Amino acid sequence: MIAAVILAVEALFWVLVLGGLCARYLLRMRRLSTVMLLLVPLLDAVLLTVIAVHLSQGASADVTHGLGALYLGFTVAYGHSVITWADVRFAHRFAGGPPPPPRPTARAARLRHEGAAWLRGLLACLIGAGALAGLTLFVGDPERTAVLDGFYAPLGIFMFWNTVIAVWGAAEALLSRDAKGTEPSPHTPVAAGRDQPPAH
Repeated sequence: MIAAVILAVEALFWVLVLGGLCARYLLRMRRLSTVMLLLVPLLDAVLLTVIAVHLSQGASADVTHGLGALYLGFTVAYGHSVITWADVRFAHRFAGGPPPPPRPTARAARLRHEGAAWLRGLLACLIGAGALAGLTLFVGDPERTAVLDGFYAPLGIFMFWNTVIAVWGAAEALLSRDAKGTEPSPHTPVAAGRDQPPAH
């Protein structure tokens, strides 16, 4: 049951995001777009409520409950950045907006970029861990929620690699020969990084 809810929430996330952007830039229905995008955070509340209600009815926690808690953490932490990423590209493609900004090349900007990415990962882990702990306290029966304890380890592993990647990126920025103290001029060609959306 919980697995189906997670899949439904993920599907609705993209329906609301893409539908909201289409309403804004293709149909020119800004109010409808705003309403659809504002509904996105409610999906997280729905998921958490379904998990809590299911456990309150006497069900024992299983892998799907743990995955739901982790999904909640990552979608809250990364959801806004995904929407922003998509919005910039929709605006550029359908509304004559500016092109997506290239990956920063100035040293300070690159360090800020790596720091922001690391903090976003930390936030995802903290929310996920908080959801796991909150469900355990909510049920109040360690035997029924014992499986949730096994989901702290994946968060630790993710945070380890999140830190490694951030430190690597920061070191690369600091040691780069062409790192500048200021941003490049709009007329200066720069090598854009991989144009991929962040995970949510």
